[in-house]
Parts: sequence; structure tokens; C-alpha cells
Amino acid sequence: MATIKITTESVAALTKSAVPNKTTFYFDNELAGFGLYRTTTGTGTYFAEFRPVAGGSKKRLKLGRVGTLKANEAREAARRAIANAALGKDLAQNRSDERASLTVEELVSKYIEEYVAEHKKASTAGLYRMLLKKHVKPRLGSIKATSLTRVDVQRAHALMTREARISANRAIKLLSAAYGWGSRHGHVQEGMNPASGTKLNEEEGRERFLTTVEMLAIGNAMIEAETIGLPVDAGTTKHAPKGQLVVMSPYATAAIRLLMLTGARLREILNVRWSEVDLERGVLRLPDSKTGKKTVFLPTAAVDIIKGLTKLGSYMIAGESAGTKHEKPRSDLKRPWAAICKRAGVSGVRIHDLRHTFASTGVGDQMGLPVIGTLLGHADPSTTQRYAHLADEAARRAVEAIGGKIAAAMTGK
Repeated sequence: MATIKITTESVAALTKSAVPNKTTFYFDNELAGFGLYRTTTGTGTYFAEFRPVAGGSKKRLKLGRVGTLKANEAREAARRAIANAALGKDLAQNRSDERASLTVEELVSKYIEEYVAEHKKASTAGLYRMLLKKHVKPRLGSIKATSLTRVDVQRAHALMTREARISANRAIKLLSAAYGWGSRHGHVQEGMNPASGTKLNEEEGRERFLTTVEMLAIGNAMIEAETIGLPVDAGTTKHAPKGQLVVMSPYATAAIRLLMLTGARLREILNVRWSEVDLERGVLRLPDSKTGKKTVFLPTAAVDIIKGLTKLGSYMIAGESAGTKHEKPRSDLKRPWAAICKRAGVSGVRIHDLRHTFASTGVGDQMGLPVIGTLLGHADPSTTQRYAHLADEAARRAVEAIGGKIAAAMTGK
């Protein structure tokens, strides 16, 4: 038995040292009862050791594996376990009781409310709640978490797939994450994850880019929509008589144009407040986006569009509640986008495809992938690699043009 100060650095040093020839215990020199042990396979496990108030032999409670649980997290968990023991609470027994009663639905719900809701975006937590309600709960929810098997999960995935192939994959990934979290926090046995290794549906990355002809048609449709108006049967609104022309909100068309001109995500445009708009420098300074704090660069055409908007409230793209006490950003652009696409004769194009179009246009003009990644706000450079084949095509055109000129010069043509 050795005594050390258990920190991230000391644990890292231990894991790099030679594997012991027998299980070796290390106790923390500050928090009595907190320690870790390494087995002959090199696996390290944090634990808390304490004696119940009622007396009897010491109890040892596993907290989690080294690498899965951080040293400071393990220390805090040990502190709670030892404090509970001092108050007469048997945390080990409580965990055993909870394991016996926790269902799959309860485990996933705990993961969402206790971890996702605290550490992820509200939209992510909302998506997970939907997946739990629609896919996980109906097929696996009532099964005891510790009784779930890989066969159960694979069978459930097959049933989910009949309704939605992609959502089925997302539901299984949620389930796997919940078990990983539950394993680290004592809700299921350490290392248990029946969702791990599930064969998921193949997902093909969808790439739909607007052609020059389609962009012109959409541009003309937007001009018509905000001046003359579009017929109600084009999907403009659900409140006017069929056939009547309805003029579209200039904020809706402005939002669509800004999405096309900047490559920004939908919510990055709809959620922008006027206080985040810097037209002098030609940027939108977003305090929060999918990838965190972000700067959206504005071309001159985008700056001109924003200058033409009237300030009706806090948000640049005014919604129905603009200027009211409980103002909220516009919820979406589904109806106006569908109407414009129908009028333009363009099909199979999602709002998000405007972002792909922006990227493909830049790559086609031989702009490097790092530059495109910066403009799109990609946190991971590998995300931009989806456009690499377009960069290859641009390079081929460039080498053909250069090679052609040099060949002509060499032959005197």
C-alpha cells in the first residue's frame, strides 16, 4: 500500500509506469479513505473506503475507472460517500437498491436531466427528450436497466428503423451515452453498455447545391414575393383565401438572402440581435452558436440588406412578437422557403443546403478548405473535408487552364 496525492498528474504518471505483478493500492494523503488500485492488467479504479456508523468491517465503494472518471471527479465522489457514511447513510446499499429498480426510461431521463441539460445546449436536451419519448420509451423503457441486452437493443433498433432510419440511429447513440454516464455514476454496473456495438443504419451525407440557374430563379421569386406577392396556393400563408396574392415579410426574404450570402446556419441568422451587428466592420458577433462564440463575416451585399431593414425589436430578423415585452426570435422559415422554392420551380432543396451552396461556390473558385472552414465556423477541420472533392475539381480546371496556356506558348500557338 502506497500513499500519494491523487491528482491528474500523479495518476497519469502511474498509468505510464510498469504494470504491477499484483493488485496495488494507492491511498490519497489528504482525503482519508480515498484511493485507487491498479490490477495486473494495468487497469486503474478509484474507490472510497469507509466504516459504517453502526460498526462492522470497512466497506469499499468503486467510483469508476481511471480514464473514464477524472481525478477531481473521483475525489468529489469519494468525499460525498465518506460524508454519507459519517451521517449513517449507506451509499453502496443505496446504489444497489437503485440498480434494482431503475428502468431504461429512468436511466436515460436521469442522463438527460442531470447531465445533458446542465452541460449541453437546450436544443440538444430537447432533441434527446423527443428521442426518449418517441423511440426509446415505447420499446425499451419499462425494462430494468441492468437487464437490458444487446439483442434487446438491436431488435428495438430494427423496429425504430421502420419509422425513421436516421432517428433510429440517434436514439441508439443516446442510449449508449446514457449507459456510459450511468456506469460512471453507479446507476448500472461498471462497464455495462448493451447499446455499444449495435449495427446502425448507413447514413449517406446529403449534398445538394443550387445551380446558377436555380439561384437566379430563387432571387426572382423573392423579388416577386416581397413586391407583388405570391398566390396563397404557393404556401405563403394559411389564413388567406386560395389564389389571393400575399406579400411576403421583408424579414423572411432578408433572412434567406443572408443565409445564401454568408453560409451561416439558420439559427445564427434568426437569433441575431441588433446589438451583435457591426456593419462598420462588416460582421455579426455571435456570443453563442453550435460551435460556441463565432464571427459571421458579411459581404457588401449582405451589409446592404441589413441596412435596409427597419428595427422593430431586439432581433435583426423581426418575428411576430417583435417589440413586445416577451419578444422571441422568429421560429423558422419553412413556409416562406417552401413558397419561394415552389414559385422558382426548384425542388429538393432544404434551407441547410444554402450553406452547402455557399461552401461549394467558394471551393469552386479555388478558395482553400481552411478558409471555407473558417467562414462556415467549423470547429473540426475534418468537417470541411466533405467539400474536398470539389476542391479537386477546381484544381483540375486550374491545371487544365494553366497547362493549356503553357502548351500553346511552347508550340507558338
